[in-house]
Amino acid sequence: MKGALLVNLGSPDSPEPKDVKKYLGEFLMDERVIDVPLWARTLLVKGIILNTRPKASAKAYKKIWWEEGSPLIVLSEQLQEKVQEHVAFPVALAMRYGSMTIKKGLQELVDKGCDEVFLVPLYPQFAMATTETILVLAEEIRQAHFPNLKIESLKPFYNNPEYISVLANSIKEDLKDKEYEHLLFSYHGIPERHIRKSDITKSHCKPSNKENCVCCKTPSKAHEFCYKHQCKEVTRLVGEYLELEPDTYSTSFQSRLGFDPWLQPYTDRTIERLGKKGIKNMAIVTPAFVSDCLETLEEIAMEGEEIFHEVGGKDFTTIPCLNTNKDWVVFLAKQINEWSKAKVQA
Repeated sequence: MKGALLVNLGSPDSPEPKDVKKYLGEFLMDERVIDVPLWARTLLVKGIILNTRPKASAKAYKKIWWEEGSPLIVLSEQLQEKVQEHVAFPVALAMRYGSMTIKKGLQELVDKGCDEVFLVPLYPQFAMATTETILVLAEEIRQAHFPNLKIESLKPFYNNPEYISVLANSIKEDLKDKEYEHLLFSYHGIPERHIRKSDITKSHCKPSNKENCVCCKTPSKAHEFCYKHQCKEVTRLVGEYLELEPDTYSTSFQSRLGFDPWLQPYTDRTIERLGKKGIKNMAIVTPAFVSDCLETLEEIAMEGEEIFHEVGGKDFTTIPCLNTNKDWVVFLAKQINEWSKAKVQA
């Protein structure tokens, strides 16, 4: 029997400091999130970050927390329910971090009789700290607890024409009655070294902070695992689909941590630059996220808007994530059903 497991990032159980600290500890101690030696990661995370950041993060979570719970969890649960309506076999939900573990998700499917599982990381683009850490942990759990279970996974779908259509049309629909001068595509940032570590050719991606790096545009096998290329490709494809003028949209990266070089340009500085440049009306979309969460609802919709207004900006439109968009639901269900059909034919 087949089953599917949707996997998103995760969330604290509550916006209280103790729960936020527990969540951040698990998240930041992941070697694919902070990829330094264990002793250094332990010193940084447990010795510094967890003694300072939980209170501030808890305050941010409280700003966006819903009565039903964490927005990311609530929206992911709604997504799972809607996808299930289009799939004949069990569809479960898990989180990479937090109490809704991948082990629990797999156990739920196994208890329902599933012996083949299609793992669906809810990330359009590949990154060490997202897709890879999910796949690695799922395999470790399979070997330790479900050795007879067969697991396959959905590949990054950043350039899937149907996904681009869904994303582009959601942007178009949200902006149909709004005037804007610039559309900013803001993706979650990662350290530049992650790009080089993910380069399977070990020669393609060159260390660079420049926005228009040549390697992102040069065809290469490295692009299969290059987060930077995949983000820029989403922007390019959506721009073409919506027939946007080149100078009316751009790409940036948000949520940097620490002092190492991260992907640039940075979102906060880009918002500031656009405002100072004289842009009065801007819109921003966050295609690295499929569910609204702290990074979209607080960092972008609140902090980003504040930055824009401080430098003279007027209207700041935050485009919602795909969340439970009908076409997005259909797209995901189609990927799952096509996997099932291919298994039957095989």
